[in-house]
Amino acid sequence: MNKLIGITRNFSNSTSLNAIKTVTVVGGGLMGSGIAQVAAQAGQNVTIIDLKPELLEKAQKSIQNNLNRVARKAYKDDPAKIEAFVKEASDRIKISTKIEDGVNVDLIVEAIVERLDVKQELFNKLDQLCPENTILASNTSSISINEIGAGIKRKDRFGGLHFFNPVPVMRLLEVIKGDHISEETYQTMMAWGKSVGKTCITCKDTPGFVVNRLLGPYSAEALRMYERGDASARDIDTAMKLGAGYPMGPLELADFTGLDNKKSILAVMLEKTGNPVFRQVTIIDKLVSEGKYGRKSGEGIYKYNN
Repeated sequence: MNKLIGITRNFSNSTSLNAIKTVTVVGGGLMGSGIAQVAAQAGQNVTIIDLKPELLEKAQKSIQNNLNRVARKAYKDDPAKIEAFVKEASDRIKISTKIEDGVNVDLIVEAIVERLDVKQELFNKLDQLCPENTILASNTSSISINEIGAGIKRKDRFGGLHFFNPVPVMRLLEVIKGDHISEETYQTMMAWGKSVGKTCITCKDTPGFVVNRLLGPYSAEALRMYERGDASARDIDTAMKLGAGYPMGPLELADFTGLDNKKSILAVMLEKTGNPVFRQVTIIDKLVSEGKYGRKSGEGIYKYNN
């Protein structure tokens, strides 16, 4: 994975069904790097854009480690195939700190901070810079797709592609239909999701979509139990894993997806639904104010080593 020089190669002149060959991911964090990885594994040329060079460097290392893990599992005792798989996928990924280096593509997926104003500013800029055939998509986990795209002209070529963390492992992709998305764009997004190995479901632009609308109350109640001292964090997580068959406990999951992200989702859900179950949780406010976001910062509900 090398620094981008010029524009992304293999740009296709029309984006029709099953035609996504070039992808830009805006945001080099866990979600962004994961989306870039699965696209590159699927044979697509990918550009990762982030304003912070250190995040891009971290994304490169993360993707490299993950590709090695995938290759070892797939090819086991064949070093040549392992090396070829990692090299081919890595060579498809470019990085840049300039948004202009990623506009000449078939699809752009935004994976930045969960703030409506920041997302709107980005998409308004992309709408002006990108060719008219480029599809724009947000990876937002809870913010209204219609509101994010309110200021863009290509509303028919805009929708939601909500991945789940860790992207290379989690099989689900929520494809969100805004009020103005065209059937061709929707079908293209569904086809692209399947091409990167995901099982796609469709949801209209409703608060929290499917997963977070259901997961939010569960997670919030687990956090309140921990805050009240009803049970330890470890016992709450163990209870849901062994008693309900969940692969990860609610507090482990909150740490994994980011407590700052959890705080944002609760705020959006409370505003949009008025349901008091989504009211802010004091322990989350405290930890986020201290810079303790979970795994990505080294400490959240739990402490993590490097």
